[in-house]
Amino acid sequence: MAQLYYKYGTMNSGKSFEIIKVAYNYEEQGKPVLIYSPSISARGNADRVGSRVGFERDAIPVYKETNLYESVKSRVAASANGKIYCVLIDEAQFLKKHHILELTQVVDELNIPVMAFGLKNDFQNQLFEGSYNLLVQADKIEEIKTICWYCDRKATMVIRFNDSQPVNAGEQIQIGGNEDYKPVCRRCYNEAFRKA
Repeated sequence: MAQLYYKYGTMNSGKSFEIIKVAYNYEEQGKPVLIYSPSISARGNADRVGSRVGFERDAIPVYKETNLYESVKSRVAASANGKIYCVLIDEAQFLKKHHILELTQVVDELNIPVMAFGLKNDFQNQLFEGSYNLLVQADKIEEIKTICWYCDRKATMVIRFNDSQPVNAGEQIQIGGNEDYKPVCRRCYNEAFRKA
């Protein structure tokens, strides 16, 4: 039975690398997959999934108006054997509520497993719209772990930087890399703002 999986982690936890690995494992067995990435993308273009370790894959861009259920359904019909074995979503935190509900349709009506990967919380420790709705709707939730940038504890939060200074105000979505964001544990997060 197909399920909706939500695999979340902080920045640098290897979420995009995991998507590329899962896709490779399916395709090595001759089982086609679909990879989607929101049009807001941290690395490269919306039609690519890229990992910090240098691997990349083609992806189908997801826009605000995209209907993921209809997109998957049409691609299943157009596939060589009428079958898609898995749908993989990168940067799932940027999806809208309707996208998540459409993914539940993919699972429940098309019987295709969906694995969504993304951040859980933003730099202010607020849930993203996509993250919130995945936490509500997912059949299985799994944390992808990484370590704090400053100590050896598990990273659960992200600090945003502006001119090398930690900030906790501003727009929720601001695309950036290691110069703009660092994965941190709760203690180092709180300490950064006490020092600031």
